[in-house]
Amino acid sequence: MGRYRGLPEQAESGGQRLGVLLVNLGTPEAPTYGPVRRYLGQFLRDRRVIELCPYAWWPILYGPILTFRPRKSAAAYQKIWLEDGSPLLRYSERLTAKLEREIHARLGHDVRVGLAMTYGQPSVKDVLEGYFRDGVTHLLVLPMYPQYSGTTTGAVFDAVARVLMRRRAVPELRFIRDYHDDGAYVDALAARIERSWAEADRRSHLLLSYHGIPVKYVQKGDPYRAQATRMSGLIAERLGLGPQDWSMSFQSRFGPTEWLQPYTDQRLQELLAQGVRDVTVASPAFSVDCLETLEELGVEYRHQYLEAGGNSFTLVPALNDDDVHAEALAAIVTRNLQGWPGVPARN
Repeated sequence: MGRYRGLPEQAESGGQRLGVLLVNLGTPEAPTYGPVRRYLGQFLRDRRVIELCPYAWWPILYGPILTFRPRKSAAAYQKIWLEDGSPLLRYSERLTAKLEREIHARLGHDVRVGLAMTYGQPSVKDVLEGYFRDGVTHLLVLPMYPQYSGTTTGAVFDAVARVLMRRRAVPELRFIRDYHDDGAYVDALAARIERSWAEADRRSHLLLSYHGIPVKYVQKGDPYRAQATRMSGLIAERLGLGPQDWSMSFQSRFGPTEWLQPYTDQRLQELLAQGVRDVTVASPAFSVDCLETLEELGVEYRHQYLEAGGNSFTLVPALNDDDVHAEALAAIVTRNLQGWPGVPARN
C-alpha cells in the first residue's frame, strides 16, 4: 500500500462539491469505566492538551490518572447521560442536521454537512474519508468553539491535517478560527440568557464561566483569555448590564499547574461573601451542553453554592440545537464559503 491515499477513478472528473465539517471535542461511547478510560486516554495523550514531554507525562497518565480518574468521570457521566446517549453527541448531531437544512435552504443541495469528534467517534478521519468518496473538493472546517485555543481549535486543525497529509489530492481548504465576536452568535447567547431570566421571573447576577486552560499557555501566546474577555463584554453590553451585574470565571482545572483565574467555584464563594444570594450561570465556551455544564456546573457547583447559603442558582442551557444557533452558524458558514462553486455572491 502506498504512502498516499486517493480515488483514481475520480481524478480529473471536473466535478466540484462543497463540504462543511463541524468538529466538537468528543465523548465516551458509554458512561462506564472502559469507554471513559479509552476516551480520556486519547484526549490526554494529545500534546495540544498536555504539553509535557511524553517521557515525563505518560507514566503519570497510564499510571494513577487512567487507573482512578475513569471511575470518577464515569460516575459523573451517569448523572447526565440521556436515554439515547451522550448529551454532547446528541445535541451536536441535532444541531448539525438543522445546520444542514439551513445551508441547503440558502445555497442548494450540493453541500455536504457533517459532524466529527476530535477524540472518539465519529472520528475526523472516518468522516473525511466519507467526504472524499462523495467527491468533496472544497472543505470548510468549523470547530464548535467560539473562542480559539490551541487546546481545542488547534487540536481540530491537527486532526484534519493528519488526514490530509496522507491524501494524494487534497481539497481546497478553509478553516474557521473563531467566532467569539460574531454579532448574530452573541445575540443568540444574550437571548438565551434573557429567556432563562424570564423563566425564573427575575434577573440575578450573571456569572459567565469558561473552560479554563493553563496560564502558561496564554503566556506563550494562546488568545483564549482575551477572546473570552471580549465575548463576555459583548454579552453584557447586549443585556445592558453594569459592571456590578456580571462577572466571569474559569472552570474545569486539572492537575497542579496554575490555570486561568478566577476559578468558578471560588468566584461563587466570593459572590456569597459579597451578599449575592441569587446567581445565573452561563458558559459561552460550550456550544452544546456536556459534562462540564450539566454535571460540573449544574450539579457540583450548584450544590456547593446552595449549601453555602445561596438562594437560587439558575443554569443557562447552552444554545444546543436551538434554531437561532443553527441560523447563526449558517450565516458564519455561508460567509466563509464565498467565492466557492455554487455560492452566490453577497450583496
